[in-house]
Amino acid sequence: MSAAQPSMSQPGPPLCIPMCIAFRYAHVMPQLVTRIDDETAAAIDALVDDGEFASRSDVVRAGILRLVDERRRRKIGDEIIAGYERAPETPEELAGAETNARAMIADEPW
Repeated sequence: MSAAQPSMSQPGPPLCIPMCIAFRYAHVMPQLVTRIDDETAAAIDALVDDGEFASRSDVVRAGILRLVDERRRRKIGDEIIAGYERAPETPEELAGAETNARAMIADEPW
C-alpha cells in the first residue's frame, strides 16, 4: 500500500466522507431555483455582508421557513376560531374564566 492511500488502521475519517456527504445532500435535499430582481438580490447580499446570514441560500431558506411558519400558525388560529364559532363558550364558562383570571392577577406579587 502506498503512503498516499490511507489504510484502515490509520486514524482519521475515510477520504470518501466529504464526497459522500455532498452526494447525499445533493440527492436527498430538494433544490429550488428562482429569479429575483437586482434590488432584492442586493438586499439579500447586504444581509450576508452584514453577517446576519452565512449565504444567500441561508437568507432565502430563512424567508421561506418564516412564510411557511406564519401560514401554519394562521391556519391553526383559524381552526381555533372556527371551533369556538361551532361551540361558543357558555355564559357560565365565561364567568368562571373571568373569576379565575381575576384570582391569578390578585395573586401576583406586584
